[in-house]
Amino acid sequence: MPLRARTLLGPGPSNPYPEATVALGQPLLGHLDPVFLGVLDETSERLRTVFGTANRRTLPLSATGSAGMEAAFVNTVGPGDVVVVAVNGLFGERMVDVASRCGAEVVRVDHEWGSPVDASRVLEAHPAPKLIAAVHAETSTGVLSDLEPLAAGKGDALLLADCVTSLGGIPVRLDDWGVDLAYAGSQKCLGVAPGLAPFSISDRAWERRVEKPRSWYLDLGMLGGYAGEAAGSGGRTYHHTAPTGMVVSLHAGLGRILDEGLDAVHARHAEAGRLLHEGLQEMGLELFAAEGHRLPELTTVRVPDGVDSAAVRKELLERYDLEIGGGVGAYAATVWRIGLMGHNARPDTVALVLAALREVLGR
Repeated sequence: MPLRARTLLGPGPSNPYPEATVALGQPLLGHLDPVFLGVLDETSERLRTVFGTANRRTLPLSATGSAGMEAAFVNTVGPGDVVVVAVNGLFGERMVDVASRCGAEVVRVDHEWGSPVDASRVLEAHPAPKLIAAVHAETSTGVLSDLEPLAAGKGDALLLADCVTSLGGIPVRLDDWGVDLAYAGSQKCLGVAPGLAPFSISDRAWERRVEKPRSWYLDLGMLGGYAGEAAGSGGRTYHHTAPTGMVVSLHAGLGRILDEGLDAVHARHAEAGRLLHEGLQEMGLELFAAEGHRLPELTTVRVPDGVDSAAVRKELLERYDLEIGGGVGAYAATVWRIGLMGHNARPDTVALVLAALREVLGR
């Protein structure tokens, strides 16, 4: 069955950078080939730059961003450990679920969906948690939360950040902010196909890790013998067959970002988001996320009264080969999610989605 070319403006995946797509056509290498290991090491170094960290255990996990979430918890949390989770959307909810499956005593701090994390409430939720977790850019609501106040007040706790929708689109500075663990996904602002979870863990968190986590596949101690801390050691311990083609593609996507310059990439996302926000409001549509905390790369907009959300998304897909996302949970039928991530963070893409929406909505 022939596939159609779509403009992917939902919450992810996004259309990849052309360099990342071309890289998928490179000759396939084995996961222990010295040439590939050189690419893997350079990919990890590029991830350090984008994450804003010197963490030597920074690597692309061979799985999607959700596995990055699970890796963070299973390697640091055990039965009875107290974990405080800021919940202001779906992915905060998932953090609660994953932490509870590790046997943690989870203290959830709920926020109204569409609002940012209130650091003071999170820090006051428990006097001495082992770990505090929050979503930097909440994909379900389009909200940006400030991680610095959480880091400043975390005390002895570890701080975990979900950077799936932020990495490569807006500034992420793990070391400057004091974030101990972070994960992302390849398919959003990094502009690569789904399949990898960029991951970083600090020495501080590493020293407190679970020695034998419940997950064999995501055991960072075992993975470290193949990637991350193994870089430059001269020896590699076989763990699994890494998706070498995907790593080469991520290497190219990160190269594209760094060639443009991180500041320029962030500015491009900011400008695209501004144009979309203004264009939607000029059409009389109402933005969902709290003003002052709206993501440029993932915009949430309320579905107008009397409009069938699913029917509009279906028409956009069938008439224009243009995908936008619906909301989730209680907002599944009342919110649209429009992504301008990676290669799609451009003024011409904004013009396309606004024109298509005007046509379909008759505005």
